[in-house]
Parts: sequence; structure tokens; C-alpha cells
Amino acid sequence: MTLFSNPLDSPSLRLAWLAGLSKKLLGAGSKNEVLDLMDDALSVPAPGGNQGALENLATLYRGQIGPVADVFDQVDRVGRKSLPEVWVGDTGILASDAVKAAGRSATQMTEAFNGCATVLLTLADAIGAAQRKDEQGRGQLLEQKRALGGKDGFFDDLHENDEEEWDRKNAAHFGSYAVDLMHDAVSEAQEATRVAARDLNKWAAEARAGKMQTSELTSVDKLMLADTGVAGADTELNEILKVGELERASTRMDLLSLDDEMAMERMLARSDTPQERAYLMKALAAGHSVAEIGTFQDKIHGKDPDWMRRHLTPVVTATDSMDDEGLAANGSNNNTDYATFDGQRWIQGGDGSEGTCVASSTVTSRAMVDPLYALDLTGGPDGQEDDPDAFRQRLVAEQHRLHTEGDGGENWGGMGPEGQERINDTTVGSATGSDYQRQDLDSAADRRAVLTEVERSVAQGHPVPVDVSGKDGAHAMTIIAQEGDMLQVYNPWGSTTWVSEDDFINGHMGKASKSDLPNAYSVYLPR
Repeated sequence: MTLFSNPLDSPSLRLAWLAGLSKKLLGAGSKNEVLDLMDDALSVPAPGGNQGALENLATLYRGQIGPVADVFDQVDRVGRKSLPEVWVGDTGILASDAVKAAGRSATQMTEAFNGCATVLLTLADAIGAAQRKDEQGRGQLLEQKRALGGKDGFFDDLHENDEEEWDRKNAAHFGSYAVDLMHDAVSEAQEATRVAARDLNKWAAEARAGKMQTSELTSVDKLMLADTGVAGADTELNEILKVGELERASTRMDLLSLDDEMAMERMLARSDTPQERAYLMKALAAGHSVAEIGTFQDKIHGKDPDWMRRHLTPVVTATDSMDDEGLAANGSNNNTDYATFDGQRWIQGGDGSEGTCVASSTVTSRAMVDPLYALDLTGGPDGQEDDPDAFRQRLVAEQHRLHTEGDGGENWGGMGPEGQERINDTTVGSATGSDYQRQDLDSAADRRAVLTEVERSVAQGHPVPVDVSGKDGAHAMTIIAQEGDMLQVYNPWGSTTWVSEDDFINGHMGKASKSDLPNAYSVYLPR
């Protein structure tokens, strides 16, 4: 049994260790020191992974595309026929809508299998290349060791002639280059693995209907709930129920009493639109009781999907939101979309004048995961208001409440990390079932290392607060989505935009706010 693991099993530690050895070799003062440093380098584990196994797995995924495409063809043939206006499932879903959803699901499945295969093949190539580079470095180290010969004895080491000095320095020079090759191999394998994990997590999150494992709903009901997006927007960028919400709603459905379960199914069946059903399940995922959800349905029932979008979804992502339109004079992205209700932005202080960025980010994050909370702010006590001025008053009052709860500074400015973590736990975590923990980011390496967890969290529908700093002090924003190597950021100045992973890692977060706030120095991760 192994009691202690090798600290060099960590890729980050291997990188630091090899970088240090490369520098030490160039400064080594004796033949024996050079040989010891080479032995230290050779003791570092090679990049792991089996290229052939990854390629075989990719082939397996590709092999599933044909059968899924056959399913799509069959569904498509049914969808092109004139279907009678019959209802299916337990919640009153049109058969024609169900068939369309099944077609989209089959298309997404094909894309997922193909996407996963591509990810695995790319990873296999990268792992193979890294291992070959590592082998090259190790081979050169062994060659230099052989050229130097065995270690000097005590008396041999007391004097070094010109030829011996040249041999030592020559071996150290080429040995340092060899160690650099090994360092690059570890770095390239680490980055390839991170990117593969990111993309595979995203594809896994696309397997949406399967996340609802409750036995209380039919397969058609689950499929439709997973397929429903915000009205008037691209569905894949704006699903009402995120993956984590599908899972939580499923779990909570199974825990309901028989009476509550029947009441929930009646509410779903009574719903006029797929959006109404999805928002009801989103409310269940946010932890609300069936009685609260019933009151909520009374407020939204009969409303058209566009009304629901405006009142219940603070952030809607446009299809062109990731287009690169360059930078404004202050260093922020030109391609920035406003988060608004009837023209009034979801913005700190109602007009951007107050320093309640932490509280304001938290308010909007909660509204994104809890439609009852969103409706309280947009629609007022009866949920029926459509007044931007009244919304602004309620929004600012809630920002002030959370700012006070988090022990924010006077004159509505500043909040410490303890308060920030606390209000995210009580406000967002209470709806998502998660506990937020701060993680400091002291370097580009730290930011790169945390990306996989950040992206996994937002794929699940858990907003991730991010703090940035620079010449203009500090500011709090929230990472709310991920597509490829891009992160969507909500800025409590009332807008959203996309930044790249490279921007996050290398100090270009000013694109989401302004150039004087470039560095991400902490995130709060839901556990």
C-alpha cells in the first residue's frame, strides 16, 4: 500500500521543478553537480496517457453517429407528415412539438458523438507528441551523461583542467536544453488535457434529457423540458433549465409527497406553453415548495412567452454576441449586450453610480437561477407590473439589503471577501444547493488551473463570481456561461460580454469592464 504520493505527480509541480533544474544546470559548478541534476530530471515522471486507447475510444464514439443519424431520419420523416393535434405525456404536450424536440435531440446527439470523437483524437495526438518530446529530452540527457562519464572521486573533483571544464559546460548547456524539452512536453500535455476536459464536460452537459431521472414524468415530458428555451432567442444558448437545474428538479420531484406530486403534475398539465412548464420546474429546482410554485403559476399563467422572457430571464444571449467587434476607447469590448427589463438595466445602484458591484452581481445571479425571485423584482408583489421605474426601485432596494447583509462599506461602496462569500451562499447557493468557496488566483498558472472547474460550474448553471483588479481598484463580476474557449461575463454595470480563456488567464479581463481592471485575482466556486 502506498502511503505517500510523489509530489511530482502533479503537472504543475513538475513544470516548476523542471524549470528550476534547467536553470541550475547552467550554473552548475562541478561535474558531479551536473550529473546529480540530470538524475533529478530523469526521475520526473513522463507525461501519462495512452495514445492508442484514446484513438480507439474516439473510433467507438464515431461508430455511434450512424445509428443516431438513422434515428434522426425516422423522426424527420414523422415530423414532415401532418400530425393530428393529439396530446402526449402527462403534462399535455402536442405530439408535433414532441417530434420536433426528438429531432433536435437526435441532431444534438450526433454532434456530441462527433464532437467527443474529435476531442479525443486531438488529445491523443497531443499526448503522443508530448511523450515523443519527453523521450527526446530524456535521450539527450542520457547521451550527455554518457559523454561526461562517471562521477569524480574526492581528489578528482578538487581540480578541473580546461578540457574538463569545457566538457562540463557543454554537457550542462545541452542538458539544460534537454530538460527544457521535457518541461515543454509536460506543459503541452497539461494544456491538451485541460482543453479536452473542458470540451468533454461541455458535451456531457449537452446530454440534457438524460439528466432528469425522475420516474414521475414520461420520457416525452423530460425531453420537452430539456429542449425548451427562452422565447425569441437561440435555444442552445438560452435553455430555461440548465443541466444542474434538470438534475435538481428531478431529485426534488422524487422527494415530493404524493399530494404535492399530483399537484405539480396538474400545474404542468395546466400550463399553456412549454416555457410555462419549464419555469415551473426551474422554480422547483430553486428549492421552492409546491404551494409557492402554485402561487407563482397563478401570476404567470396565460402570459405569452415573450412576457415570461422579460420578467423571468434577466440575461438573454444573442446569436451574434460572440462576434469580435474590437475594443472601445476604455478597453472594453464593443460587442456588449445590455441586460434590461423594459429598458431599465440590471445595474448597480440603478444607474451604475454606486459601488455595490458584489451585491448587484449576486442579485442578478439569483434572478438567473430563481424565477420567483426574478418576478418579485420585475413584476412586484402581484407579479403583474410592467413598470421600469418600479423595477428600478425594487432592484436597488434588494442590492442595498444584500450589501448591508455582507457588511459592505458606507455610502454603498466596497465589500470584503467574507461578506461576498456569505451573501453568495445565502442568496445563490440556497437556490442551487451549493456552498461557495473563495479561491485566490495569484498567477497566470493559478488562473489556468482553475478554468476547468469554473467552466464545469457554469455548464451546470452555477454562476461563478470573479473579482478583478487594476489601477482603478477592484470590481466584482460573474462568469455565467462558456462556449468553446470563450467565457460569458455579467458586469453589474448592466451588461454582458464574452472574453477568451486567454483573456482570463493573462490579464485582459478589462474587456468585460475597462482596461484599468485587467486582472482576475479570485473566484468563488460552488462546491
